[in-house]
Amino acid sequence: MPPNTTASSGQKPGKSGRKKGRRARLLVIVLVLALVGGVAYGAYWSISTVRASFPQTKGSIQLDGLSGPVDVKRDSYGIPQIYASSDEDLFMAQGFVQAQDRFYEMDVRRHMTSGRLSEMFGKGQVKDDEFLRTLGWDRVAQKEYDTKLSPATKKYLQAYAKGVNAYLKGKDGADISLEYAALGFRNDYKPQEWTPVDSVAWLKAMAWDLRGNMQEEIDRSLMTSRLGPKQIADLYPEYPYSRNKTIVQEGQYDSATGSYAQGGSTAGGGSTGSTAGTGLAGNTTAPNGLQSQLSGLYDVLDDVPTAVGVNGNGIGSNSWVVSGDHTITGKPLLANDPHLSASLPSVWYQMGLHCRSVSDKCQYDVSGYTFAGMPGVVIGHNQDIAWGMTNSGVDVTDLYLEKLTGDGYQYDDKVLPFTTRKEKINIAGAKSKTIIVRETNNGPLLSDRDDELVKVGKKATVDSAAPDRGDGYGISLRWTALQPGNSMDAVFELDKASNWTEFRKASQSFDVPSQNLVYADTEGHIGYQLPGKIPTRGKGDGSLPSPGWDSKYRWTGYIPQSALPYEYDPERGYIVTANQAVVDKDKYPYTLTTDWGYGTRSQRITDLIKTKIDGGGKISTDDMRQMQLDNSSEIAKLLVPKLLKIDVADKNVREAQKLLEGWDYTQDADSAAAAYFNATWRNILKLAFGNKLPKELRVKGQCLYVEPVNTTGPVDDDQKVRECGQRDADQAQPDGGDRWFEVVRKIVDDEKNDWWKAPKTRTDTEVTNRDQLFARAMKDARWELTAKLGKDIDTWSWGRLHRLFLKNQTLGTDGPAVVKYMLNRGPWKLSGGEATVNATGWNAAGGYGVVWVPSMRMVVNLGDFDKSKWINLSGASGHAYSAHYTDQTDKWVKGELLSWSFSEKAVDGDTRDTLLLKP
Repeated sequence: MPPNTTASSGQKPGKSGRKKGRRARLLVIVLVLALVGGVAYGAYWSISTVRASFPQTKGSIQLDGLSGPVDVKRDSYGIPQIYASSDEDLFMAQGFVQAQDRFYEMDVRRHMTSGRLSEMFGKGQVKDDEFLRTLGWDRVAQKEYDTKLSPATKKYLQAYAKGVNAYLKGKDGADISLEYAALGFRNDYKPQEWTPVDSVAWLKAMAWDLRGNMQEEIDRSLMTSRLGPKQIADLYPEYPYSRNKTIVQEGQYDSATGSYAQGGSTAGGGSTGSTAGTGLAGNTTAPNGLQSQLSGLYDVLDDVPTAVGVNGNGIGSNSWVVSGDHTITGKPLLANDPHLSASLPSVWYQMGLHCRSVSDKCQYDVSGYTFAGMPGVVIGHNQDIAWGMTNSGVDVTDLYLEKLTGDGYQYDDKVLPFTTRKEKINIAGAKSKTIIVRETNNGPLLSDRDDELVKVGKKATVDSAAPDRGDGYGISLRWTALQPGNSMDAVFELDKASNWTEFRKASQSFDVPSQNLVYADTEGHIGYQLPGKIPTRGKGDGSLPSPGWDSKYRWTGYIPQSALPYEYDPERGYIVTANQAVVDKDKYPYTLTTDWGYGTRSQRITDLIKTKIDGGGKISTDDMRQMQLDNSSEIAKLLVPKLLKIDVADKNVREAQKLLEGWDYTQDADSAAAAYFNATWRNILKLAFGNKLPKELRVKGQCLYVEPVNTTGPVDDDQKVRECGQRDADQAQPDGGDRWFEVVRKIVDDEKNDWWKAPKTRTDTEVTNRDQLFARAMKDARWELTAKLGKDIDTWSWGRLHRLFLKNQTLGTDGPAVVKYMLNRGPWKLSGGEATVNATGWNAAGGYGVVWVPSMRMVVNLGDFDKSKWINLSGASGHAYSAHYTDQTDKWVKGELLSWSFSEKAVDGDTRDTLLLKP
């Protein structure tokens, strides 16, 4: 029987609520009018269909399994605060409430993590499912649940699943979400019950998108078809340790104890974790056959649906903490804004989980950002501490070439048998398909999932030390997340930690993904901890694929927990993390990665903090908010003075150049100068680097006439071959991020560097130096913006180019046009940019559209939690046409933050709807 309801759903009346309700009704009426006449799905839909899934938010509902009453208090933005008297009731209610608002999102997520998207969306998802089944996230999650997680964590997961299933009981798809009504016309899919493993598996998807340098590993190998070792090194410069500060500055590795400590003995330097060789059996370049192989692998990876990021590319975040010595409250302030893919609904779900009285029976009083589908709070604060996260970028994945021989693979002088399993993929509207997954001692064979990889593997060449190719080389993946771990334990431990010691203990369970953890507490302490299961290597440093047949390239273990860098109450009084290097490589004996972010954002944040402090000022909550919105372009500061010195003859180009005179380098949405500079930057990158990269890295459809591969000397124009790019626009290179800032910074004063050369075209003469290339880029930018924005530069603005569209991640991208219209929102004109603190990312190779964003923003006030602030990218609801579908987006765009009530008194003051859940 369905849950017993004693009151209808609805929002509590009020001026704001009435306005939102009227807007929602108008949208629904307009929608239904637009769909009359049998257009697509619309003939079957009505206002009642659209509203059927809206959650009940007032009155009472009886739920079997509760041991006591639970109050769900929602504010004017629909953000819930849950009050219970036991841990199990608290997490059961969390499951119920998240399912009310976001079940379709949860359902898609679990089908992704288990490789069952074809069950929902048909044969178009079979290749994705094959790849996801090969990775086996759900199998690893099941092992974690069975063998690794604590009894308490299992109990909470079971309670959460019970709450989700209480919501599902007695409902069909259309009662749950509008998307199911659409799917109902495609197939007979019906949602199944939720399981604890569904929640655990979500951490694997999160870890996949935050997996580290796997993309760079592929790209470096692909570059070898067009570029030599020195050129590739130019494009992957060393981290600028002398200019951009690392996260940890005051601690040191203690070689005597083998642990990290503040004030420890001098580290021995070097890199014991991986010292010899660079993979590919000592080669610094990849063989041609392998380039095609890796290109095919990239295509498979790129097709896998994103969970929280842009398929692992461009993932970043900001989080910093300032001690009370430098704040107006005398207590720490902590800020966080993770940079992830823009999605609708937002990947985050705001909520509070409160025990009416904290005790052994009910241990939690925590509020913050959660993932719908997973119990607990991921980022936020409890009554004692606050924490934020940024992606550490440590290298926890390695690709291995495998010598395949019949039913096995070569390992040293032996042939070992594959570990195999069968996977049956059920497909909506079609017959099921069975695949065989093969694994080596390094991990699953990713090359089995693409026919091209098998074919080119037969042609791959390596050096003379490699075994005969035989049936070809495969590619396997070793990744820490494919081993059972305890990350789910860490979530609950963090949520109830009350001090630094407990926080660090909780972090030890955070195996994957490895995140920079920033800390503050009500006693005034601040800190940082790098957690995670981070491998040590024999030969190779993880920057290129390694020979799987050579045991010298195996992982040798993991960095000890005691040796992971941390910092506690540093003398400077603040800690900044923004994906920069964690620690100076000369002061730490282990290799964490060869591919840090380059510290542009982190150093800008540091400079903003230091400017305030050095001026004798104290930092406020609003100061932290303003720092999050900083739009300053560091690459513009470097290049604009040089661009302004160039003598431009064309009056139209000169008119655009003058926009840069007096520009303060801020990328506001209404700035014409920002639009023109970013267009010039995009064209500089294209001319200097992009046109010289292999097709596998360039934008799909961008075609050039190039010299054939392996040409030994100059060729005539008629001997050049037409070669077209193969990557999606938001994944191509050069993407314009701060790696490219550093590349250009290294050569900008070398005016005759070879990178500044560009061949003649039908309309332009040959370019032989920097200023000629800059002049051509300014001209190309002028005419590009004329085509996009018009000839009148007074009408130009960065926001017209740099727009955000929020799209439902399934039917909003691949559904019929009318369904996209129903589910998607936007555009919004955004300020900010690439490698800017206000990181509204765009890919310079592909265009100016926004591809990732600060997915939320928060500032926690440890002096008074009720004065903390937060915002989400979209809204609490996943239901299209709910008043809370995108009701936070306009404020997010403007850089505003909402009040974040924590105490029961403050929560009651903000409450608009109260729902009683009864046993």
